[in-house]
Amino acid sequence: MKNDKEFDVFTYLGNDVVLSQRQIAEELRISVGSVNFAIKALIEKGWVKASNFSKSSNRSGYLYQLTPSGLKAKLKLTHSFMLRKQREYEALKSQLSELEEQLKASEND
Repeated sequence: MKNDKEFDVFTYLGNDVVLSQRQIAEELRISVGSVNFAIKALIEKGWVKASNFSKSSNRSGYLYQLTPSGLKAKLKLTHSFMLRKQREYEALKSQLSELEEQLKASEND
């Protein structure tokens, strides 16, 4: 994944709900252009397919479905994302401990 926005869109898709890109953007609090770019990239990778429902009252809505390769990719990317966030958490936790020690040392001076 190129960025977190693309990952967010990818993890949001596949819920078998007919949505417009505008609705997805509002839900994820990102721009419609970012959603469009991410969906196009995911379709090109073969991870997502889009079906338009002409009979739907929401004519701009699409059903975005994850393909079998998309499901595998989603699991792998989610695992990588979790590991990255865990490393970031551990680094932040270490920095906070160091700052607390510095603060205690400065109070004792």
